[in-house]
Amino acid sequence: MEPLFDFLGSYWWLIFPIGGMAGGWASQWSKASAERHRRKVELLKLKNQLAVHEEANQAEVVSLIAAHDAVNHRWLEYELDVGNLIDFPLMTDVREPLTVAFLRAKKEADGLRPATPEEISTPARLAEYRAAVHSYELAFDVAEREARRIKDGNFSGPERQRLATARKLLRIAEDTAATPAERQTAYKRARKELDGLIVLPEATVAALESKIISMLDTRKDPDTDARFA
Repeated sequence: MEPLFDFLGSYWWLIFPIGGMAGGWASQWSKASAERHRRKVELLKLKNQLAVHEEANQAEVVSLIAAHDAVNHRWLEYELDVGNLIDFPLMTDVREPLTVAFLRAKKEADGLRPATPEEISTPARLAEYRAAVHSYELAFDVAEREARRIKDGNFSGPERQRLATARKLLRIAEDTAATPAERQTAYKRARKELDGLIVLPEATVAALESKIISMLDTRKDPDTDARFA
């Protein structure tokens, strides 16, 4: 121990620079530790912000899908109900620019619709789907308002009479009080009256036939045929 004390006694002045260096090291270590802590806090904040942003995006996607479904449901009220198409024929008249615009907007929105909300994971993809749904809503609203405004006004008097006749015949075709032969004949005559006036979508025809197919009888009834001849 004496050599150590002799050394310290001879070089006691080294305590001050060494102490200063040690203090500097301690200060630097403390600053580095504080910086690491600050970075961790910022990283956690960023992660939380990203999580909140992603949750908000997913909530918007869910809302957009619901809006998309709502417009599709409104369209099905026409597509699956031939009576509505007879009353408002513009909704399927592809000669009308508003109808074409609506059908194009529907096709675009349907094409961008995600299978699940999680499928949309980027702002660009979300913006694209948002714009498509809004365009679809707007195009449908415009087409529907115009269809309800003009109704069958684009048809001549005789053509409107044919539409009215088809409407009455379809009521008979769907009437459970009518005989199978009467329903069959009414359905066939209704299709004939609509021929050349309204092009029924395949989904419309399928829905109509599935609705009355159980009522239709393939057997001929001459008396009934004579009534509707």
